[in-house]
Amino acid sequence: MSYYVKKALRDPQFMLFFCLAVILILIPILAPWLAPNDPIENDYANLMIAHSDKYPLGTDQIGRCFLSRLIYGGRTSMLIVFIVIAISASIGILLGVLAGYLGGKTDTFITRFTDIVIAVPQTVFVIALVSVMGPSLRNTILAMSLVSWTEYCRVTRALVLSLKQNTYVEEGRMAGMREMRLVSRLILPNVFPHLLVLITQDIGAKLLTLSGLSLLGLASQPPTPEWGYMLSEGRQFMQSAPRLIFLPGMTIVLNVIIFNLLGDSLRDILDPRFIKKKTHRRQLKQWLENT
Repeated sequence: MSYYVKKALRDPQFMLFFCLAVILILIPILAPWLAPNDPIENDYANLMIAHSDKYPLGTDQIGRCFLSRLIYGGRTSMLIVFIVIAISASIGILLGVLAGYLGGKTDTFITRFTDIVIAVPQTVFVIALVSVMGPSLRNTILAMSLVSWTEYCRVTRALVLSLKQNTYVEEGRMAGMREMRLVSRLILPNVFPHLLVLITQDIGAKLLTLSGLSLLGLASQPPTPEWGYMLSEGRQFMQSAPRLIFLPGMTIVLNVIIFNLLGDSLRDILDPRFIKKKTHRRQLKQWLENT
């Protein structure tokens, strides 16, 4: 792991996008201190103003501070995205490990079930589920999680299938390591770097999906600030106040680009061509010494 950390610290492209991503995450977290006003407080004396000392980015159609709503909107959007990724990654990784390591009927069943879920377009499936269950953030998280685990499952299964045939895994098995410890000590640590790239790039994809659902009125509901719903509210003012749709739109695009580029940089750092066999040998040696 220290090898990858040193390599990341020497990569200026990765460090740039990593710092930008950290800033994008910190802004919503620090929203109570960064936002100049309450994001849901109405000021009917200042409707649709372009800017002022009190409202740096102006107000919306009902007098709410637009800058405050942008900052707090990131808290809602990013929180939902991270929750969805945490749930879907947990489900997908678990099923992928079971399918890849156990094989046989377990692998066949999980693979066929995954193919069935993938056969239905994810966006259509999410819209259908949210429409049936009712528009809300909780239902949106549930619907997105139910269809987002498939990619993690397929990637994890493929990685486990390739890793379990390696010599160091056979050596661990002959050394007396139990199956659970074999998976947790020798396989999962070498699967995680690849999954970390997938998770990083998935942030942008989930943010776009969430924004699309909010734009259709199927996710965030008023008065909760959320970037996608801010786009929906600003559509009717595209001619008179284009900033109401331009600013949240550019915020979403900026987040998607930065997290995708961060994932690309991370993939270059964790390129499997740089994985050395001595790392695997060292893991097995440490386990033998501890036992």
